[in-house]
Amino acid sequence: MTDFIDGTAYNNEQGNRARKLFAAVVLAALDDAIADDKKYGNGPEQIARWARSRDGREVLTCAGIDPNERVVGGLMDFVSRGVRTSVALSREESERRHAAALAEEEARAA
Repeated sequence: MTDFIDGTAYNNEQGNRARKLFAAVVLAALDDAIADDKKYGNGPEQIARWARSRDGREVLTCAGIDPNERVVGGLMDFVSRGVRTSVALSREESERRHAAALAEEEARAA
């Protein structure tokens, strides 16, 4: 029985690694579209074309993202803002940490 559980845990971990790998491909596609937008002005159209393509839909699905039109619109909106993914992720992470620290201070004060 423990062999089955170990095998299931291993397979789950492998699936999580694969999902993260495909998520990195999505982030790279976003960065490429942002670079195209700055250089040629067609970034949102490029990411939409990629996300609607067969390969794009497959990559999004493997990353755990449902490749529907709402997602395509969100990707286009992200590209049109022009903020690179590494900057957006680090800012988001720092804001999350800041909010957690504030909540912890409030809990100590109460």
